[in-house]
Amino acid sequence: MDLVFKALADPTRRLLLDRLREHNGQTLSELCERLDMTRQSATQHLDILGQANLVTVVRRGRERLHYLNPTPIRELEERWISGFDKPRLQAISAIKNQAEEYAMTDGPTSVPTYVYVTYIRASAEQVWQALTDADLTARYWGHANISDWQPGSTWEHRRVDGSGAVDVVGQVIKTEPPTRLVITFEDTPDAETPREPSVVTFLVEPHEDIVRLTVTHENLPNQEMLNGISRGWPAVLANLKSLLETGDVLPQAPWEMSPGHV
Repeated sequence: MDLVFKALADPTRRLLLDRLREHNGQTLSELCERLDMTRQSATQHLDILGQANLVTVVRRGRERLHYLNPTPIRELEERWISGFDKPRLQAISAIKNQAEEYAMTDGPTSVPTYVYVTYIRASAEQVWQALTDADLTARYWGHANISDWQPGSTWEHRRVDGSGAVDVVGQVIKTEPPTRLVITFEDTPDAETPREPSVVTFLVEPHEDIVRLTVTHENLPNQEMLNGISRGWPAVLANLKSLLETGDVLPQAPWEMSPGHV
């Protein structure tokens, strides 16, 4: 929390977050152009925001793309805001809402349109197993993700309510156990007019007793899907984190919370 408050205390760093909220996934050059700021000054501010986990960086070739990360804002809300009465909570809920609004371009782009980062007290192997084991995904996701997870293989997101219904299908693009998994994600498999599937990348970066799990979801077809995954991924990953750190999922399914509480 100290790093987050320190980062947010500076108006220039708040302005950087505002610019990323307006247009996520910018390079250092793009941020400097929009803010009339030198690269050295912007780098120093971004380093502080990165240390506070308010900004995360995704590498695309030689480029470093900067994304707003809502996780610390959520933690601020949980620790400092949720105890207030409802009118006060509504008055300052814009902090969270702004942090979770991800910009989306009108046309096709190779830039990820959604990025989420969380830190988990677990090994990379444990996180990899949680992402690829059907029984474990059934526990924290409510669906079993079924595949042999080999490049070129298909995967299914199958309900565990006894119906056997499949809500999402896709193909495994790349596997690098236990650090990288890339899959396509098609949430309308039975649609009369098929659309190009989106792509999800799981990046698992170990550091001593913890890992940083970064999820990027790109090639989103519309704002509706962006809004859905902006609520869905944090809920699913919170359940995964709880399962790995405590041995059990959260006491209530986080995606069942009404929009007014999310």
